[in-house]
Amino acid sequence: MSGTPGRPAAARTGFEDLLRELAPQVLGTLVRRHGQFEGCEDAVQEAVLAATVQWPEEGVPDSPRGWLVTVASRRLIDQMRSDHARREREAALAAEQAAEPAREDVPGTDDTLILLFLCCHPTLTAASQTALTLRAVGGLTTAEIARAFLVPEATMAARISRAKQRIRAAGGTFTLPEDAEREERLRVVLHVLYLIFNEGYTASSGDELSRPDLAREAIRLVRMVHAQLPDDGEVGGLLALMLLTHARRDARTTASGDLVPLDEQDRSRWDRAMIDEGTALVKAALADTTLGPYRLQAAIAATHANAATAEETNWTQVHALYLVLERIAPNPMVTLNRAIALAEVEGPEAGLGLLATLDGDERMAGHHRLLSVRAHLLEKTGDAPGAYEHYRRAAKATASLAEQRYLEARASRLKR
Repeated sequence: MSGTPGRPAAARTGFEDLLRELAPQVLGTLVRRHGQFEGCEDAVQEAVLAATVQWPEEGVPDSPRGWLVTVASRRLIDQMRSDHARREREAALAAEQAAEPAREDVPGTDDTLILLFLCCHPTLTAASQTALTLRAVGGLTTAEIARAFLVPEATMAARISRAKQRIRAAGGTFTLPEDAEREERLRVVLHVLYLIFNEGYTASSGDELSRPDLAREAIRLVRMVHAQLPDDGEVGGLLALMLLTHARRDARTTASGDLVPLDEQDRSRWDRAMIDEGTALVKAALADTTLGPYRLQAAIAATHANAATAEETNWTQVHALYLVLERIAPNPMVTLNRAIALAEVEGPEAGLGLLATLDGDERMAGHHRLLSVRAHLLEKTGDAPGAYEHYRRAAKATASLAEQRYLEARASRLKR
């Protein structure tokens, strides 16, 4: 979205933030009433476009959400009237709308959570769930999503369109699933938001190390979920994990964009307010005796965040938390991270021994993270030739140019 030319940048940003917050709520209202995901989304986008033109000049309405619902509803009705085959359906929907209370006028109502559940429908692939969530709930344009995942806009448009069609074919309805399915679907929602954040925090490819816009959007969406499910420890844990991790963003790169590893970062540049909020969320999430992967990862992040220096990191605690995480949510990346912690506690040889258990895992074959961690531990043992070889292999294995530069620099240092 872009504001009217000539308006102050701060004013344009204010309009954009408000519209990004309201758009999924308005879309949820229309989908709940009319059940046409694709048609409703088109109508909301037209309403948002109208707002970007009118509001900067005429001022924000007293009820901006109500204004958007009204304009989008009119656009949707116009679309329906243009399709002769839907005339009878239009009459039925009009009668249904007249009998239904106007939820958008009730303070505190928000269909965003239901919309998230719909976007994360189990019939969709993870890639489609992520793209549809960013489009419908995050408010990103198809072009922005395509750029984030480095695919042509037409490819992303087709992916999103197919996702909507699959939801319609599967009979997806705009209601919260029943209790058992709701719990399972919530895990999918959280996983999708986790993936969005990870791609934003460390981009899988491209020249820049990170995509802060994606990371911020993931945090915003998890805040929405947390506001509606404040007692869910995993939701609170995921929000804490994101905040504690994102707090390091300004210290992760040099002025020229080169990667700075955690143990070399200037911790005075970490966002202390974000760390304090994340730490409080971790404590609340861990008050429940039930442990989940996001709570444990958040506790690990808090241990790093609250160490004044890299040397003061409680690696014994970090390793213990990874051990628990590995037991309840086995994953080769968890084992890899535990190897780093184990090396700090018992020495690099112990870490290398644990890494060796991943060599037969097809998911890790040739993965740049496994190669780079092994290079790091080999360097600590004094095996410069071995470390050099693995840094070089790791650099070739990653599509992130920022990571490539860092790994090649590490290798070059060993050749001096």
